[in-house]
Amino acid sequence: MMQFYKKRDFGTFITDSFAFFKLYGKNYFKNFLLLNGLLLILMVVVIVFGYKEFFGVILGSNISGQSYYFEQFFNDNLGLFIISGILLFILSTALITINFLFPVFYMKRIAEGKTDIKADDILSDFKSNRKKVFATYFGLTFLVLPGATIIFGISYILIFIIIGLVLMLFVGPTLFNTITFLCYDYFNGKRGFFESLSYAIRSQFSYANGREKSPYWKYWAATLIMAILFYIVSIFFSSIPMIMFFIKLSTTAPDAQFERDPFTGSFGILFFLIYGISSVISTLLMNVLYVNSGLMYYDSRTDLHQKMEMAEIDTIGINE
Repeated sequence: MMQFYKKRDFGTFITDSFAFFKLYGKNYFKNFLLLNGLLLILMVVVIVFGYKEFFGVILGSNISGQSYYFEQFFNDNLGLFIISGILLFILSTALITINFLFPVFYMKRIAEGKTDIKADDILSDFKSNRKKVFATYFGLTFLVLPGATIIFGISYILIFIIIGLVLMLFVGPTLFNTITFLCYDYFNGKRGFFESLSYAIRSQFSYANGREKSPYWKYWAATLIMAILFYIVSIFFSSIPMIMFFIKLSTTAPDAQFERDPFTGSFGILFFLIYGISSVISTLLMNVLYVNSGLMYYDSRTDLHQKMEMAEIDTIGINE
């Protein structure tokens, strides 16, 4: 059984993240898919049927050099865009919230000594903490994520003067850790949402006891390495639909219908189905980053390290 409340260094965060999935991965992803499966399926459906024609007209108008196709299509289907946009927003923000909170509840149960975790256990955690879950949803959707997007966007704009690239390397991992720490702390203690947000920011740069050196560099480095690994793997899956499109483009004889909508027929459904599946795979892969950040949160809780170690010793004594 893995010990959570303990000090870790940069390398241990990475090795323990993979060790976590070696120990609990099968059970973890089974429960994750059971709880998120419907949302993931709905999201794929919206992508396939809500935006197939939308992207088809955009690319078709670019291929044929006639942008008025898109303008006309947009005017004729404004209601579809609005409804699809609202559905995609609700589904994606709900999925983001669940993605952040699922590893929080799962790791909390493991840290408390439970091993055979079922989907009903995690679902009961969502239900018993429903007020906090809704507060997290609205806090993340309308406060934290927009603020993080603005900060990251400014760094991205500054990339044109070189310094932006350096800022992005630091801002991205730090923002991600702050958001995940917020979720872990909010549901692992008695602090309110904004108190947990304050702790999440402070804990990136110093331990609560103030006697140890800043953990920032090991948190940042571990997250950056895991993010690079995530990007390499996910880019492979996300590139498959575009490779399919360019192969189709280069092997299809000129045709007015194809130029107007290159995603027409079975090819369009297949393209967006694979695109949706690649999005699901990326969602699953993100859990490695969530767990890695969770181990950092448990590292930051130095106030509980000794207490948990004593509790484990007592448990061993009882079992013997």
